[in-house]
Amino acid sequence: MRIGIVCYASVGGSGIVATELGKALAQRGHDIHVISSDMPVRFGDYTPGLSFHRVETPSYPLFREPQYLLSLSNRLVQVARSERLDVIHAHYAIPHATAAYLARQMLAVLPDARVPRVITTLHGTDITLLGADRSYSETVRFGIEQSDGVTAVSESLKRDTIRELGVQSAIRVIPNFIDCDLNQRLPVPEIRARFAPSGEKLLIHVSNFRRVKRVTAVVEIFARVRQSVDSRLLMVGDGPDLDDASRLARALGLSDSVHFLGEQDRVVPLLSAADVFLLPSTQESFGLAALEAMACGLPVVASRTGGIPEVVRDGVGGFLHLPHDLDGMAASATRLLTDPALHARASASARRIAAEEYSDDRIVPVYENYYREILAGPAGVQRQT
Repeated sequence: MRIGIVCYASVGGSGIVATELGKALAQRGHDIHVISSDMPVRFGDYTPGLSFHRVETPSYPLFREPQYLLSLSNRLVQVARSERLDVIHAHYAIPHATAAYLARQMLAVLPDARVPRVITTLHGTDITLLGADRSYSETVRFGIEQSDGVTAVSESLKRDTIRELGVQSAIRVIPNFIDCDLNQRLPVPEIRARFAPSGEKLLIHVSNFRRVKRVTAVVEIFARVRQSVDSRLLMVGDGPDLDDASRLARALGLSDSVHFLGEQDRVVPLLSAADVFLLPSTQESFGLAALEAMACGLPVVASRTGGIPEVVRDGVGGFLHLPHDLDGMAASATRLLTDPALHARASASARRIAAEEYSDDRIVPVYENYYREILAGPAGVQRQT
């Protein structure tokens, strides 16, 4: 199949999953074209069958702001015509599904142009943030309902989409996935020696440091854990709340124990060095960072919210608590760090769940079958039955 994948280039779950999906599909013999404003962070080295098409958005005095929706729609038409795409797979309803709809409408009136089917994958922010904002909600709903197929990364997100927007489209749940051969625990004595020179326990958090991730709560949980366990905290990522987390660490006297490492292209070595992963988010549609940690054998202590309970099994591969229960999260992390048998069981279970249920070998064929189903069916929106 000839598939165009539209995604954000920045660090974040949707861009990572979209790029990894493109790479996996190319390795399975499909002709894949990734379309974005910049090279996605996980695009990596050359992969046969995988191409990147940049969207240029020039500025004109006539426009108060660059018109990315229009330039993306135009680029999609160009790529779809030249590559004769079968499918445009838009990750996020705004602006990608909307741009795909515009491109499809333009292609429909062009002579000899193949009109691709449009599939939209919902990742969370397009529903929990944009879908709840009346400035965008109608556009989000329109982008979803004009797609030929719609997927969501969790049952939780599917329920939220139907509840918040009242969409009538049939939504297929296809979870996120990872390459478990690349995401597995590595021997990294040099990292342990750097951050835990005296055998301290290592806790870790990886995110985009936005408000929903609650990075200050991560520091507060760590402060509680450190009262009974000699430990250090690795904070991986960057974003709006970095300064708040850094200031809190200083105010609590933890500057020497909390290490802010910024954005990292490869997090597996850092995950491999750690003992527990913390994710106290207020909302997660899936929790890709938790899945990456689990694949590396890291028990996860997280919020019981959104799609996280579908990935992290409470008492199996980690522990879940209500988002405000920082004491409970600290207690669970402390149990894992002080009970070697419990930690070993949770570590093995986390890795097993990731490998058996969320590996690319299991999920990518589900996407392939869904593409074929949409291509074989009638054009137009599939309604709930």
